Amino acid sequence: MLDKIQYISQGATATQQLYNITEALTAGCKWIQLRFKQAADDELYTLAGKAKALCHSYGASFIINDHPHIAIAVDADGVHLGLDDMPVEEARRLIGANKIIGGTANTFDNILRRFEEGCNYIGVGPFRFTSTKEKLSPILGLSGYASLLTQMKQHNITLPVYAIGGIMAGDLPALIKTGIYGIAVSGCITNSGNRKELIKQFKASLYAETNHCSPAI
Repeated sequence: MLDKIQYISQGATATQQLYNITEALTAGCKWIQLRFKQAADDELYTLAGKAKALCHSYGASFIINDHPHIAIAVDADGVHLGLDDMPVEEARRLIGANKIIGGTANTFDNILRRFEEGCNYIGVGPFRFTSTKEKLSPILGLSGYASLLTQMKQHNITLPVYAIGGIMAGDLPALIKTGIYGIAVSGCITNSGNRKELIKQFKASLYAETNHCSPAI
């Protein structure tokens, strides 16, 4: 079963990245995506090894943004692939059938592509503007999620959908009603003055009995 909260790491240096990952884990996150776009491969490999060991010491899942070869080298739990990253089929051949592969999507065509490629989950967004990511796709808002989730239901696509992009705790009640499975958050956790309380709020909403959308990989 995929955890419903994924923390996407931040930090301009490997030290900052590892610090922020540690803070998220200490606060209760059980799923970390290492995203360090500006790192050289050797630096990313070293950081990934440390982050994976740290995540597993907390009983948390650990995936890497792109870089399937590094995911293999450190025995990560999987990868997350953008639309312009390595094709999912190629990544699957490399990392194996039992690893997690997540894919980015912004439109229903993207979602259909990810479903046909065999992704385990899709990160759909952005919900609102965020400075965390460059080359931001068109903003979806609540109406965008409602439309996409309705189309998925009509086409019997049951992939877990993670909302992403500028999400805050107060957004969850309305977002959950659209049918999302979980959230992928970054700056919200990194910049929080009380990460533990924030994650507690996230979990209270996402794991409430009224949220019945719970597909497994």
